[in-house]
Amino acid sequence: MSGGWKGSTRRQRLPSNWASEIRPAAHARNPDRICHLCGQPGGDYLDHKVPGDDHSLDNLDWTHDRVPPHCHRYKSSREGLEAKRANPKPGRLRPPEPHPGLT
Repeated sequence: MSGGWKGSTRRQRLPSNWASEIRPAAHARNPDRICHLCGQPGGDYLDHKVPGDDHSLDNLDWTHDRVPPHCHRYKSSREGLEAKRANPKPGRLRPPEPHPGLT
């Protein structure tokens, strides 16, 4: 898994058979680790196609994370931006006051 997720609980949410059964089954299904995002071989990260905790093999496939073209990083950034846009935080600054001479 890639770094940069301090405080994340995603590893704890994985099923107990993740390393012993699920990852090997995903590798057996796609031994060349073809990236489901760009179609190139050599994926190094087992990705959830649909975000969430659905760990079924139908929802898992390989993607590039630590090796170029870094497809997973782009996908995660896009998903984060979409989530931020869907739930914007209020601005830190107060709204500007109208100029007293213009009222």
